Amino acid sequence: MAIYEPDWSRLQKALSVEAERGFNNIQGKEYRFHEFLQISIDKLIEIIPLEAHDLGRKLVGDFAIYSQLITEDRQHLIAETRNFLLQAERLLEAQKKLAPNQPPEPSPPPRSRSITQEVTPPKSPQLDQGLKELVGPRNSDLLARLGIYTIYDLLYYYPRDHIDYARQVPIKELAPGETVTIVAQVKRCNCFSSPKNRQLTILELMVKDATGQLKISRFFAGNRYSNKGWQHKQKYNYPPGAIIAASGLVKKNKYGITLDNPELEVLDRVDSRAASMKIGRVLPVYPLSDGIGADLLRKAVLAALPAANKLPESLPPKLREKYQLIEISDAITNIHFPPNRDWLASARRRLVFDEFFYLQIGLLQRRQVSKTNEKSAALLPQGELIQQFYKILPFELTKAQKRVIGEILTDLNSEEPMNRLIQGDVGAGKTVVAVVAMLAAIQAGYQTALMAPTEVLAEQHYQKLVGWLNLMHLPVELLTGSTKAAKRRQIHAQLQTGELPVLVGTHALIQDQVNFHKLGLVVIDEQHRFGVHQRAKLQQKGESPHVLTMTATPIPRTLSLTLHGDLDVSQLDELPPGRQPIQTTMLSGRKRQEAYDLISREVAQGRQVYVVLPLVEESEKLDVRSAVEEHQKLPTKIFPELGIALLHGRMNSPEKEAAIAKFREGELIS
Repeated sequence: MAIYEPDWSRLQKALSVEAERGFNNIQGKEYRFHEFLQISIDKLIEIIPLEAHDLGRKLVGDFAIYSQLITEDRQHLIAETRNFLLQAERLLEAQKKLAPNQPPEPSPPPRSRSITQEVTPPKSPQLDQGLKELVGPRNSDLLARLGIYTIYDLLYYYPRDHIDYARQVPIKELAPGETVTIVAQVKRCNCFSSPKNRQLTILELMVKDATGQLKISRFFAGNRYSNKGWQHKQKYNYPPGAIIAASGLVKKNKYGITLDNPELEVLDRVDSRAASMKIGRVLPVYPLSDGIGADLLRKAVLAALPAANKLPESLPPKLREKYQLIEISDAITNIHFPPNRDWLASARRRLVFDEFFYLQIGLLQRRQVSKTNEKSAALLPQGELIQQFYKILPFELTKAQKRVIGEILTDLNSEEPMNRLIQGDVGAGKTVVAVVAMLAAIQAGYQTALMAPTEVLAEQHYQKLVGWLNLMHLPVELLTGSTKAAKRRQIHAQLQTGELPVLVGTHALIQDQVNFHKLGLVVIDEQHRFGVHQRAKLQQKGESPHVLTMTATPIPRTLSLTLHGDLDVSQLDELPPGRQPIQTTMLSGRKRQEAYDLISREVAQGRQVYVVLPLVEESEKLDVRSAVEEHQKLPTKIFPELGIALLHGRMNSPEKEAAIAKFREGELIS
């Protein structure tokens, strides 16, 4: 029997003509449009590799009900068919190159540890290759919004989580809270619009295996799914007697055990292996953006994975053997599509090792260069400023503060540039220690600068320093993006003449117009929130000034030495008398209500609350909540009876001052 030879241009032309005619299912010489596509794709399925069969069969089913679809769904189907034909053509071309004189053979069953051997693109991609050839121009532009431009970028775009669908269990053994896969036979299928919301379509399946039966439901939101044609089609997709694989989280509701909105796939038989990327696998979950679906990103990564073999292996075999590390190509492959949790753990171990290893090398190299090439002035304090400051304080310094101050003063007395990190909880007294260092510099005839990451934090530091240093007749000024032009000019002039010994500010301190007469000490608060270049630019305002950085981030000492390998680390591990110990609790998103309950209890006892978010507004690249988004939600949906205000660095000074004043006066809880 002659092997079917597809006429690709004719098939694509048929799709174009149908689109030009308004998706009206045009009549050809022999067949209507939908009949022609059904027949053609059926023939294609007989000759294309197995990996494309599922999509081909789906399209045949879609064209069977083409006349019942609305225009929007027809348009979507034709676009999907175009992509399928392009994929099928590439796969067949690759197949012919591999065996030009032999008929195509079915792919062998997968035996490898990795999914990459199950689906191999026709041409192995290069690491520096762009993504247009892999995913098309439109999808390539969408991925660029996530900062993904090349195959290399795609390989290093790590999942934020994984869902384990690899564990297959009988229905009788399902337990709430577990993520599993079941293989069962369809008894009944029903698909309908929700009576309460016509935009929500519900697909209900009653399935059974040898141990029991189970009712499962999937939910689809939007007009595309609410039309009768699409709903009717589901009965053809899941007819009684069909064998399906279903993967999802086991939940218990008032009707009993079920799978929560599971992934579904029809199998040829009970012992078939699911061909999809989801069923029966450990599935990657990526940070997404508008227009970029999970399936698009997974397919793109899957197509890029063969290029992982081209990644250079930088760790020698003996080092990998010593620390039981897998090769980098295996690590990248299995961080995306591991066959099981063990391979995922091995991938994480290797990638985490690499991050810390290269970070430590870079930091140690920077520290060595700094010590070799740079010299700072030895700050030898002359006078009584430090002793005056101790008398002003209404409390006694803790032993930890005295120890850290001693370490800092020793550093300042040396010509080797100080680069020290103070780590301590909120309330441990980091600012007091920093002020002592600043006074030591001032007594030695030098100026000091304190840089904070936000205007709000800079304002808080400024108010605190004014309260202390004005009593000692030392002027302090604040320089931020909100500082008026006239005041800014005054500050610039006082810095250049040396009249101003202490300047507090934000990124405004590193502007070109800011020039110090004799900068001897730089204090940086929450230094991890500034880039390396920003910190370096402030240091360049003087001749190798000493640098003191502060952080409240609770990092264990051993990890601090790793993260901050170019710094000497001092820890304030003691709170002043009367301070309550800090209690830190981490909750997952599913336990958000527990956090809300805690807020309610604290407010009921007359206390106030901060809710701190990582972003001001939503981001394309980061899948995290923003302050603006949360501020819109909390007062309306969670705490309508409480006073809640918004505070962030993009607000103008009067708005920020008003919010801080209300919070200070107790008018707000958050």
